[in-house]
Amino acid sequence: MPESIINEPTLALDRYDGNVFVITMRKAPENRLNVEYAQKIIGAFNQVRQILGTDSEGAVITKGNDAKFWCTGSQQHQQGLELDESDRNPYANSEGFFPLLATIVDFPFPTIALVTGHTFGGACPFALSHDYRVMNSKRGFFSMPPVNLGLHFPGIGTLPRLKLHPQIARKMLLEAHRWTGKEALQDGVVDAIAEPEQMFDVAMELAKTWAPKAKMGVYGTLRNELVGEAAKSFREISYNYSRKADHPAKAKI
Repeated sequence: MPESIINEPTLALDRYDGNVFVITMRKAPENRLNVEYAQKIIGAFNQVRQILGTDSEGAVITKGNDAKFWCTGSQQHQQGLELDESDRNPYANSEGFFPLLATIVDFPFPTIALVTGHTFGGACPFALSHDYRVMNSKRGFFSMPPVNLGLHFPGIGTLPRLKLHPQIARKMLLEAHRWTGKEALQDGVVDAIAEPEQMFDVAMELAKTWAPKAKMGVYGTLRNELVGEAAKSFREISYNYSRKADHPAKAKI
């Protein structure tokens, strides 16, 4: 049985054998990201880091709480962020979303996004910030539509460009393509797909396989050689109150 570290209505953190930690998002509806929730997820990652310390093996899986959604926005916005919050707080992304991406890209242990279902908008760079992605083979789309919304923030294209084939990054950022699980696997957007009943086991196997790679204390440093440009972009626009770091959407869908 896993050890429960956090058990709150909107988020759980459990520890499994082999130093694998599982963050379960369960914020209704659809695990939408706002400042408070992004900071809660950051807190879970930081707690894992503090528990494991340095030169330890370990890994983190970030999963949704059912097979329908991983992370989406409202039905109106179809975004990973709660865009209405940006209307009330111009620094919402700087206080929540961008620090969340920076935290995961800089995390010193392997990370796996268990994409249990629909993943839209800001949820796509959220998923791409993880080292590995496992997607539901039966349900859910993966789509990043800023080009349809007139939405931009500095560094929005860095993870697609650094992690995906150029034509696939173009499909994601400039065409707002909607991938099914099978298509996402073919295009290299995800590393594995699995039946809903088997998704967790596949993600857990990945986590246990790669958790020992963190033991020498250089996992995060070596990752920075691959995606450090993205990490720098996200850090530069995190907690920035002297200028607006993003362009709010011109359209809402």
